[in-house]
Amino acid sequence: MGVTEDLADALARDVLAAMDEMGDERYFMEIGKMLASLSPSMEDGFMTAMRVRLAERRARDMLARRLASFRKEKAGE
Repeated sequence: MGVTEDLADALARDVLAAMDEMGDERYFMEIGKMLASLSPSMEDGFMTAMRVRLAERRARDMLARRLASFRKEKAGE
């Protein structure tokens, strides 16, 4: 990765942690708007990192719920 991508990904990780702590699922949009006015390339990298990390988080949650349901059904046999 380049410097911009590295910084954008590190910021995305920090923003995700802040979102969890604050309970604000849309906070990354504010950060993205601010970045767009300062550095479009940083904003693009940040938003890409956020989308990828949010998608991965949601997919893992879906996987965990489905696996838990499967295991519960299997245990009840």
